[in-house]
Amino acid sequence: MPFKFLIISFLLSVSLTPVVRKIAIRYGWVSRPSEDRWHRNTVANFGGIAIYLGLSLPLMYLADFSTFMRPFIADAPQQLVSISAIAPVMWIGITILFILGAVDDFIQIKPQTKFVGQILVASMVTFFGLRFHWFGSPILDILITLFWIVGLTNAYNLLDNMDGLCAGTGLIVAGCLALLLSGPCPEAAIIALMVAGSLTGFLMYNFNPASIFMGDCGSMVIGFSVSVLSLCFFDSKPVNSVAFYAVPVLLHAVAIFDTSLVTIIRTLSGRKASTGGKDHTSHRLVLMGFSEKQAVIYLYAISCISGIAAVFISRTDTLTSPVVIIPVAFSILLMGIYLAQLRVYPEKEFGLLRDRPYTPILANLMYKRQLALVVLDFCLITFSYYFAYRLRFDATEFPKYFNIFLKSLPAVIACKFAAYYVTGIYRGMMGRVSSTDLFVYLKASTLGAILSVAAVTYFFRFQDFSKGIFIIDWLLTMFLLTGTRGSFRLFSESVQRRSKNGHRVLIYGAGRGGELLVREILNNGNLALKPIGFIDDDRLKQKKKLQGLTVLGTFGDLNRIVETHSVEGLVLSFTRSNEARMEELKKYCKDNNLFLKQFAIGFDDVDLREEITFIPDKDYKN
Repeated sequence: MPFKFLIISFLLSVSLTPVVRKIAIRYGWVSRPSEDRWHRNTVANFGGIAIYLGLSLPLMYLADFSTFMRPFIADAPQQLVSISAIAPVMWIGITILFILGAVDDFIQIKPQTKFVGQILVASMVTFFGLRFHWFGSPILDILITLFWIVGLTNAYNLLDNMDGLCAGTGLIVAGCLALLLSGPCPEAAIIALMVAGSLTGFLMYNFNPASIFMGDCGSMVIGFSVSVLSLCFFDSKPVNSVAFYAVPVLLHAVAIFDTSLVTIIRTLSGRKASTGGKDHTSHRLVLMGFSEKQAVIYLYAISCISGIAAVFISRTDTLTSPVVIIPVAFSILLMGIYLAQLRVYPEKEFGLLRDRPYTPILANLMYKRQLALVVLDFCLITFSYYFAYRLRFDATEFPKYFNIFLKSLPAVIACKFAAYYVTGIYRGMMGRVSSTDLFVYLKASTLGAILSVAAVTYFFRFQDFSKGIFIIDWLLTMFLLTGTRGSFRLFSESVQRRSKNGHRVLIYGAGRGGELLVREILNNGNLALKPIGFIDDDRLKQKKKLQGLTVLGTFGDLNRIVETHSVEGLVLSFTRSNEARMEELKKYCKDNNLFLKQFAIGFDDVDLREEITFIPDKDYKN
């Protein structure tokens, strides 16, 4: 039974990890906090030993080394190995990389030395026949395979930047690989289960708060294992299948995304990509306001979604695959745009860009964000029109109408961009979507649909076209335009709320003044206030939300609310109040050591410019 190997790997790993931790602490094999490291406590290292043994011992049992060496013994030309002979190749590869990683964990060898070792191991894999078959050229296929193995080995090494992230992501990927390979390549699926078992045992000690780290000797073993197992998928799909290209990328979406984001931003910031830092995807999520556990679980979720998408694509037809691939790709791309906007490096590091020869081009692109919106809209228009066809026609009808889709797509794209330009959709500000903008999106979508129908009628006499296509396309376009633009505002507000630091305050008054006050507090960092919620004497507003904050109670509930939410002060969102209530508030704040401030909106009588002022001197604490 294949699952017995999963259990064996799990038991080896879960029992060996505490032994390794005890030995590491005894001999001082620990990771200590430093400026380029995320952890703040001294933690045992070399957990990769348990991962390696949990995988290598059962793998060694399965490996047939006589088959592995037969071409040399017989002095025959090298032949591609069958998938059942992958075990010895895997065992030798993980053993070499484990030793290389362990040496690096001990004495910090140069990156180029590790790189050479990784290339040698990847070359061995391609030499024994495991490679991509993307280009039809053996040389190009071997080169892309070398890049794939070495790149993913380093990607998972970089992903080991927060408790449980690398091990958990590797576990999810290994589980998805076991599903993908269970039918066509059962031997490889067994190895994937062993990887999953070994990582499950280790993760029990590595999840936050971690009591042991894996080190390079563990992360490189994980990266190499899942990268090589991904290659096994290609013996089961025809070359022209979309899954042939999409599945491996989707499987490793988190590792590829994190490495790409870190490499690009470090390069633009004048830093070496190989230099350590606190600028990974997980670190940026914490900067947004997630806890460490939440950030890691969030990335687990992304890995699960992309993995499930990979499994779905592998079992469906080529024409249906884009319906899954494109939304996942859009979501990950948008996440990259959001996270890249967060400032991680100090200002002086961005200053290094001024001396770079590509700075004028880079600066021009950074300040003209509308160009990115145009590219995004091009993708959205294409996807919307394609998805409308997939929804309108079933799997048997769609191939017949696919040529009609391709023939009319350029006209639809041109008509929609013309409509977007005329209605002023690109004159809005990113991250500042309002109800007025929603009306603009409605006009743009409607005009685009009308122009598309007119163009199709003029050029093709509407022959073989369906009216339902354009209705579905109109609805999808409106939804996608609103969703993508609104997501920028939601992201901005989410970052502001989660990352807001300062005194925890209650806002008294859940009216228009309260709404303006929340916006002012979130956008004005100098106020150093963090709104927790509202109180309001109107009982009809209780438990309602305003600007994402809940009305927690009335004046009579202050004692309970202050104690439950550790409130440090109150802010009045109105200027008019009865004197009796004001005196009660002053007395309550003084008795409970809380500060009391008041928010006001006024106009300058000199130049009549509207000015919103926060009045900090009305502090009734003392």
